[in-house]
Order: sequence, then structure tokens, then C-alpha cells
Amino acid sequence: MVVFKEIILPVLLLIAGFGMLVKGADIFVEGSSKIAKKLGVSQLFIALTIVAMGTSIPETAVTLLAALQGNEDLALGNIVGTNILNIVLILAFTAVLIPLSVSKSTIKYEIPIMTGTTVVFSFLGLGSWLFTGWHGSKAVLKDGMFSRIDGVILLFLFSGYLFYLYKLAKKGKAYKEKALVVYEKPVTWSFLILISIAGLGLIIAGSSMAVEGATRIAEKIGISQRTIGLTIVAFGTSLPEMATSVTAAIKKHHDLAVGNIVGSNIYNMLFIGGITSVIKPISYSPAFRTDSLVCIAVSVLLLLLIVMNKNKMLTRFSGAIMLCIYAAYTVSICL
Repeated sequence: MVVFKEIILPVLLLIAGFGMLVKGADIFVEGSSKIAKKLGVSQLFIALTIVAMGTSIPETAVTLLAALQGNEDLALGNIVGTNILNIVLILAFTAVLIPLSVSKSTIKYEIPIMTGTTVVFSFLGLGSWLFTGWHGSKAVLKDGMFSRIDGVILLFLFSGYLFYLYKLAKKGKAYKEKALVVYEKPVTWSFLILISIAGLGLIIAGSSMAVEGATRIAEKIGISQRTIGLTIVAFGTSLPEMATSVTAAIKKHHDLAVGNIVGSNIYNMLFIGGITSVIKPISYSPAFRTDSLVCIAVSVLLLLLIVMNKNKMLTRFSGAIMLCIYAAYTVSICL
């Protein structure tokens, strides 16, 4: 009985969660793609808004719950770890499977916005340790802190990002240049909304089960809260993004696959980081300095790898490079 509860049950939860995620992502991608067709806007706009925010619901729930329970390293590890993992694992793995073409708008606007957001987020969290205090004759570094003011700043920037998307969609710039044709068979709005909600529900439920199983396994092994947040929990809450991006790529919806990741990263830092800080100010310890720098570096690397390709694609080779970086990073934090 003990063996079943402590070992077999967590593994079963993990496997069941994966299954629900894959099926949920398939339904969700199908529904959101058809919504885009009916609206006459591109997959990229839907990816940066509905899909990105929808697949980030697990991160929102986990981060808020962890912060309220006082597990601050777990909460921040989830945000930072998820954003690193989204780029150098999920997007990289998707590119290795199917090379991804990247739209001009994503290269010129969305990825730079994501990179800038990462810099601002890291500065707000770690800003206080840039200033040293003195204890006798020794300089003392202070831990960072996400205050309510920092949270308001992040939410203000998030509202600005939403306004930016609205203006671009309204003008038709970058999005309607790739507008989709109207879906051949008439499909009701109620049906599309229903299947999208059903798919998202499966994604969230599957993610919750997978995280629960993975966390129990990690606790049994015995690793730190920060490490769990940066690896196991970040991976678990990123499963919706992985399932959605891979499924979208297989269905040849490249804008959906890439936009999902870029939009999710922006949402994670600005909205989740902002709302969490407003509700419960959280400390950002110096232990996250390296993780913050890695997060910024991989965002810049993503842009460089795409720009350096003459066809502006994320190739299998680029994906392989990023996977190696993620492997090295994971090994370093686990050690």
C-alpha cells in the first residue's frame, strides 16, 4: 500500500496527465484555429492572446498558490524556469521535429518585446541587490523583492502590451497580412467556444495531475524548492505550451506554435508576476541571479538564431543547439 501511494500513484498521475494534455491540446488548437478563420485574423494574433493566456493558466494558479503559502522560491522558480524552458526546450524541441517559419512581425516586434520584458522583470526583482549596505566594514548584498509597486508596474506594462496587440490587429498591420480564408464548412460560434473550453479544461486538468505526480516524485528524491520550481514544476506547468506548440506545428500552424511561446513568456512575467506581487509581495533572492541572466540570454539567442537564417526560420540545427543549452543548464542547477 505504501509503495502504491508513494511510487506507483505519482507515476500514474504523471502518465494520465500527459495523455490529457496531448488530447486537450489537439482540441484546443483545432478550436482556436477555426476561431481565427471565422474572425478573419491570423493564427499569430490568436496565439499571442487567447492561446498564450489560456495555456498559461496552470502557471498562474501554481505561482499564486505557492506565493500565498509562503513558498516564494517555488513561485518565482516557476515563472523564470517556465520562460527558460519554453524557449530552449519546448520551442527547440518543436523546431527539431518540424523547422518553424517565423513571421516578420514576430521577429521585429514580439520577440524584442519578450526580451525587454525579461530584462525589466529581472531588474525589478533583483534591483535591490544592486545596492549594498554596510555591516561594520563589510559590504552586504540585500535580497531582491517584488513589492506591490513592482507588481503595479508589471501590470501597467501588460496593459500596454494588450493595447499594442489591439492597435496592430485593428490596423491590420502584421496580422491581417496573413489572414486566413473563411472556413469551408459553416461552424457555429457556440460549438467553437465549447470545444476550445473543453480542450483548455483537459489541458489544465492534465497539467495539474502531471505536476502533482512529478512533485511527489521529486520530493521523494529530495531536492530544493528552488530546483523543483525551475525544473519539475516549470516543466509540468509548461506542458500545455509544449502540447499546443507541437500539435500546432504538426498541423502546419507555425505562427500558432511560435506565437504561443512568445505570448506565454510575456504573459508569465507581466501578468502572473504582476498580479502575484500585488496580492502577496515576494522576495527574489540572489540565488536567482544566474537564472535571470540565463532567461535574458536565451531570449536574445532565439532572436539571433532566427535572424541569422536567410529564410528567417528556426531550423533543426538551431533547435538542437538550444536543447544542448537547456540540458547543460538543468544539470548545473541540479548539481
